[in-house]
Amino acid sequence: MRRWYDADPLWILWTSLIVKFATSVRSIRLLFISLGLLVLFLPGCEPRGIIRPTPQMEVDSQFWIRVLLASGVSECTVVIPSAFHIVRTDFGPGAEPEQPAREPLANPTKITLVAGRLQLGQTPLADSQVIISPGAPHIFTLNGQSFRGKLKLIVNRDGSAFDVLNLVPLEPYLAGVVGEEMPNYWEPQALQAQAIAARTYCLYIKNRFGVNRSFDVSRTQASQVYGGIASESTQVWDAVNSTYGKILVVGSTPAGRNPGPDLLGRGLFPTYFSSVCGGHTTNSEHVFGDSFTPLQGVPCLYCKDVARLGLFFWPMVQFSRKTVTDQLTARYPKLKTLGEIREIIVTDQIDHGQFSRLTKVKLVGASGRSDTLRAEDLRLGIDPTGRKIKSTICQIVPWGDGWAFLSGRGWGHGVGMCQCGAEGMARQGRSAEEILKHYYPGARIVSIY
Repeated sequence: MRRWYDADPLWILWTSLIVKFATSVRSIRLLFISLGLLVLFLPGCEPRGIIRPTPQMEVDSQFWIRVLLASGVSECTVVIPSAFHIVRTDFGPGAEPEQPAREPLANPTKITLVAGRLQLGQTPLADSQVIISPGAPHIFTLNGQSFRGKLKLIVNRDGSAFDVLNLVPLEPYLAGVVGEEMPNYWEPQALQAQAIAARTYCLYIKNRFGVNRSFDVSRTQASQVYGGIASESTQVWDAVNSTYGKILVVGSTPAGRNPGPDLLGRGLFPTYFSSVCGGHTTNSEHVFGDSFTPLQGVPCLYCKDVARLGLFFWPMVQFSRKTVTDQLTARYPKLKTLGEIREIIVTDQIDHGQFSRLTKVKLVGASGRSDTLRAEDLRLGIDPTGRKIKSTICQIVPWGDGWAFLSGRGWGHGVGMCQCGAEGMARQGRSAEEILKHYYPGARIVSIY
């Protein structure tokens, strides 16, 4: 690939001028002017385009992922740099009709609702569900952010708004996930472990929940964070490609048999992961209510050396009674019968020696009634962002007209792979397989294609 600074007449001219004038202290101002003009006029200085083609566009439908990008919107803006089709079905027959392709949309074009019907620019679209399929390299831009695959629009039943989905093959989907969930400059083995965990989690959620709704996963932390093309990098693609089709399962496969896609309904489990476990992961049933053999708590001696101090040990935070009551009753309406919450009592916790992880609390209200919550539900009920009460490894004590959460450590729910721990293990020379075996004991790696 030609670099912008490779031998070019204009480059040679400007560099010679810069060298000449830079020798004089009085010419510093001219030096900066020259550099500015160099940036403005030198060919190749514009931002690089996306040249990597989108793989897997012909893959079987079970390996396509429907990502919810936006819900209940009244308009959006698209750019489609290649010719495209309006298709009737997501995948398979009818997905690519023989009718002529539409011209590219090089300029931002609005998609709106007019009388309950979708409209692309000034062109009405016939159906309440529309799939836009760009030609190669199969890329589109939605509200300034670029994605691979196809764009699907679904009008709500009352015709007042629509949902926006990205239909994307599994591997390019992962390229938009791994770079969001883990820094791309981390060790290759950690990125590979993240790719396998994310691939497994996506397929599990798709198979468990996707059959009953219009999408498989969301683009947020409600599933796993998906940033599209902006999250891609060479390191991320290397991690995705080097683990191509690899997932984690529980159970066994007869000797000599290719595991293949038949395992998608058997042996999959939700490969949860979090940023910093704080020194010990925890059982999934304590956080999510579901129990899986590989999701049992294990000690982690690695994340403390990787995580920033403010993430491994987080400072005390305070919340008033009113805030706690308002936040919890808004999220859990059944708690309104308690009235104002007066007491938070820890009823269950897991002791890890130097620290404990809270698992269940009892809430006592002004009405005299009480109720229980999992500690993780309490944490996210009070602090939905999870940026203040970073984990349930903490102490809850009365403080003024409310409570203080102190002696905190870790960030996230603590189930499954500790991402900072994975990086710590990778720095010690551990492979992706060794990392995954540690955080998902009893699971094994298989290939689905």
